[in-house]
Amino acid sequence: MLQSDLTALWLTIKLAFITAVLLLAFCIPLAYKLAGYNGKFKPFLEALIAMPLVLPPTLLGFYLLVLFSPDHAFGQFWFWLTGTQLAFSFQGVVIGSLFYSLPFVMQPLVAGFKHINQTYNEAAIALGLSPFKRFVHLIIPLLKPSIGSAFALGFAHTLGEFGLVLMIGGNIQGQTQVVSIALYDHVESLNYTAAHQLSLILLAISFACLVLLFKFNKSIVGVKQ
Repeated sequence: MLQSDLTALWLTIKLAFITAVLLLAFCIPLAYKLAGYNGKFKPFLEALIAMPLVLPPTLLGFYLLVLFSPDHAFGQFWFWLTGTQLAFSFQGVVIGSLFYSLPFVMQPLVAGFKHINQTYNEAAIALGLSPFKRFVHLIIPLLKPSIGSAFALGFAHTLGEFGLVLMIGGNIQGQTQVVSIALYDHVESLNYTAAHQLSLILLAISFACLVLLFKFNKSIVGVKQ
């Protein structure tokens, strides 16, 4: 395997891991609030979160590229803050991935919060536990299968990104070239041997993520009962 392919593979795993971890940190408290919210704006919030499911990745990538541009206020602020630009950078790809994989992490968490047996929560309230202690010591442990499922889905979904990464990050070796883009380059150059090698590795990683996902889903069924 080429060194550039190994770099692309490492970059892809790094991107998927960072995206899944950051989304968990953001989505767990948000999902907790959303699961218990039944106001009139709930359908709009759910639709907003689910938008990346129906938007073409290139469309999302285009608008994020405009947002990250040095000509835009957000892009200027980022450059002022860090001294680097977001467009065509790994940091920009990470931010784009957060939007792209958001619903895949959010939905299992919301479902998990909805299916937590409220008897445990009522017992904790009767024992005088504060909302924070109930959340940390009761709800989060009960939510572990959903958290595992959300992580596996977010990680696996980010592994396969192509259009969005290409729009935001371009195809810069060692910086923004992920496996899907490296694979496309091999096919374009008719290097099918390298393409097969990358494809098999990506298939194996994706299959492992799905095995973990179904394992966690089985655990969720046990929690519901």
